[in-house]
Amino acid sequence: MKEKIPFYDSLVLPYHFSKSLFWGTRYGLPGRRLRVIGVTGTNGKTTTSFMIWKMLNHAGHRTGLMTTVAWGTEKLHEQVEHMTTVDSNLLNQRIQTIANSGAEFLVLEITSHALAQFRAVGVPIEIAVMTNVTHEHLDYHKTFERYRDAKRKLFKKAKYGIVNADDPSAKLFASDAKQSITYGINSGKLRATAVKLGQNSVNYIIKGIKPETNLKIQTQLAGKFNVYNSLATVAVGRKLGIPDTEISAGIHALDQVEGRMVKINEGQPFTVIIDYAHTPDAFEKLLPDMKKATKGRLIVLFGSAGGRRDPSKREPQGRIAGKYADIVILTEEDDRDTPGMEIIEQIAVGARKSGKTDHKDLFFELNRPKAILLASQMAKHGDTVIFLGKGNEKTIERADGEHPYYEETEVRKALKKLKTPKK
Repeated sequence: MKEKIPFYDSLVLPYHFSKSLFWGTRYGLPGRRLRVIGVTGTNGKTTTSFMIWKMLNHAGHRTGLMTTVAWGTEKLHEQVEHMTTVDSNLLNQRIQTIANSGAEFLVLEITSHALAQFRAVGVPIEIAVMTNVTHEHLDYHKTFERYRDAKRKLFKKAKYGIVNADDPSAKLFASDAKQSITYGINSGKLRATAVKLGQNSVNYIIKGIKPETNLKIQTQLAGKFNVYNSLATVAVGRKLGIPDTEISAGIHALDQVEGRMVKINEGQPFTVIIDYAHTPDAFEKLLPDMKKATKGRLIVLFGSAGGRRDPSKREPQGRIAGKYADIVILTEEDDRDTPGMEIIEQIAVGARKSGKTDHKDLFFELNRPKAILLASQMAKHGDTVIFLGKGNEKTIERADGEHPYYEETEVRKALKKLKTPKK
């Protein structure tokens, strides 16, 4: 049975469509001057977008990029807006700037909100990439099916689809595009074999028809999820006719994405990592690898967004963190108008289910900078401390509004205090 459109959407969505059409026309539909690669999914969108952008530029194709973190062509500008896909006015303005720079391609990270609100109306999609689709943004979409189907809109307007075959929704996405190819570790047309996960990299082989056509991939980014991110990049490169040597070199050239698996070194005798992971699925993909790579204890610090954000992910976040981490520290993320301790307690329910005990291996500190200092003080030689949820964001949202905040700055402050002798 066809799903009934909620009354609110029946009023608001035509407004979004008209607004996007106006701004697209106002700027001369600049997306039509570019070959656009749209990247969507719950996790991995930003890193995959950066990989594709790096690969194409490395292969000599001037390519624009628009992501949560940054936008531009060769010189990237900081993305300061608290959203991934900006509103249709700014979106078309930036696409026009990229087109005017002489770019051939544009890699566009695009969210379910943007697709549901028609922000990319008038932007033709040559290739659509799906990284994965898991639990997220149900505060807005209400059901997983509506969330998933919002992302499917990208594939229905694309000429070609690239789909993660190991995702449960793969068949739906693959059937939406006019043509498609799948990738994965367990299944898919393009499959990673002989996967080796290092502390600072992943290595694997994509087998060809003949042994001499095997493609070896090595990234400078760690984590099993970067096998998937790089596989999607390989699929894009091959579809566009980029030589395998340029594909592998371009992927290896990407050494860091701001706020994604960033290692911080202030001379401390333990490993410190900042990452944007903020969903149960991202925790499930990240934390087992971190546990395996850690000689000592794994200390994990995070919170969960408040306001009108989806509260149902909090208990799973706590349960997954409690399962893999030796110590869990709960703090604020973007609490907005939701009492911070209310959010923390909802996360703690899950952590306790995984065997964590308050004040023993489960700790609470609402103020995030103080929590970061606490985590740093707890760490010993050989431990790994990972700070999740904020990544590259430049503000933190509390009940009284936005405050300047940058995770890396706070982490470095805390680590430097460890070396400061007590007076």
